Amino acid sequence: MIELSAADIAVITGGELIGGAAQAPNTIVNSATTDSREASPGSLFIAKPGEASDGHLFVEAAFARGAVLALVERPVQDPSGGVYPAILVPDAVLAMGVLAGDIVRRLRADAPLTVIGITGSAGKTTTKDLLAGILRAEGETVAPMGSYNGEVGVPLTIFGAGYGTRYLVVEMGATGIGHIQYLASMVKPDIGVVLGVGSAHAGEFGGVENIAKAKGELVEALAPGGTAVLNADDIRVSAMAARAGSDVGVLYFTSSPEAAHGAKSALRAVDARTDALGRPVFTLRFPDGSEHPVESGLIGAHHTANLLAAAAAAFAAGIPGDRIAAGLSGQKAASRWRMERTDRADGVTVINDAYNANPESMRAALRTLAELGQGRRTWAVLGEMLELGDSAVTEHDAVGRYVVRLNISQLIVVGTGARAMHTGAVMEGSWGDESIFVETAEDAERILNASLEPGDLVLFKSSNGAALRYLGDRIALNAPSSTSALPPESRPQHTSPEPAGEAGGVQ
Repeated sequence: MIELSAADIAVITGGELIGGAAQAPNTIVNSATTDSREASPGSLFIAKPGEASDGHLFVEAAFARGAVLALVERPVQDPSGGVYPAILVPDAVLAMGVLAGDIVRRLRADAPLTVIGITGSAGKTTTKDLLAGILRAEGETVAPMGSYNGEVGVPLTIFGAGYGTRYLVVEMGATGIGHIQYLASMVKPDIGVVLGVGSAHAGEFGGVENIAKAKGELVEALAPGGTAVLNADDIRVSAMAARAGSDVGVLYFTSSPEAAHGAKSALRAVDARTDALGRPVFTLRFPDGSEHPVESGLIGAHHTANLLAAAAAAFAAGIPGDRIAAGLSGQKAASRWRMERTDRADGVTVINDAYNANPESMRAALRTLAELGQGRRTWAVLGEMLELGDSAVTEHDAVGRYVVRLNISQLIVVGTGARAMHTGAVMEGSWGDESIFVETAEDAERILNASLEPGDLVLFKSSNGAALRYLGDRIALNAPSSTSALPPESRPQHTSPEPAGEAGGVQ
């Protein structure tokens, strides 16, 4: 984060200096966080309210770790009865957004900065990681941690940028109309990438068309001279070209030979396929006609679209095609629980893709399971897909039927909200114990521990809130049901509220 004084931040946010900050307005902060555990000497602690807790309860802990200033919605007393040095604002989350926007403005004024925004119903985090992997070879690059993509996560990403930052990659999620417009107004992206429009969160948005409307806000926010990078294989995304300004360029990406857009405006995956390990392989053809081979380290044919999107964004940023292809080749998943493969010593293979789920990504993961599982016994351990609204039962039922059609050997459906998957599988023709419904992850774990054999291939897939990723971790490690068996990044945290809207994987 660029260094700012308490007085600077007060002016930017329109806040009031209180406590020791009023006597020391020249106090300098060099970082910012909403997590007291991440506070360090010279940091600004943002005491935002959370769904489960309140950041104001952690101000003392943040100062104990070196914070010198807080952004608060009410004064917080220190142990001596005084008030911690702080800037008082009506809304801490809105204030951090204003602060982030001003930091972007200062960075642009200082040196060339390319800001790339990425949105879509699925694949944002993977695409962000792929793009960052390409750009880091070209210049200092800042990209979100994990899936920080909302009104808290985007500012936190920006706070990680400094005057040496050349590329700023921003993942943008939404839970309603206007959210991406708000985030885009904060970062003012030069390049906007739209991956796809799916049915996840349709209940919150009021339908898929409203999801498309929300995603297109990124295209509308691009300034003259910017570039909209659009998925030509998604009709709703392709149509967003009409929402771009007259001085905004449009660059498509596609893996379909029949895509209607001319070669001059599209990046293409030619002869796309997967290798024996399920990794995408294709020839990347650029609008200038040049071609370069790509051999991905990701698992699943559905990642071809993410690879193309990252390539197109890098091309729009001026990166040469040969370096783009080289940057993509071999890259594996940088964020956890995205088709994460573990080969156990006993011959069992686990694919943990349980960070998030919607009907489209569920089908893609199941297709990968079927392709990789030829000649092996395959297990699909599936949990609820959240926020589908009135279509929830129908969509879960359809996934269960799809499992049967793919000839997956064994289906375990976990949780009442996902029960329609089991019903659909049975109605489609599953018999005996090929489909099992259980109430809890612990029930599923007992079945797996008793039944898995060498050579079995197991997929875990659910929405974040169903938490099957932790079960996937335990099975991958062949470990007992205990958080002590999990790696540190997988263990539940209890001491500070996490960024609102981030852990749930907003659209």
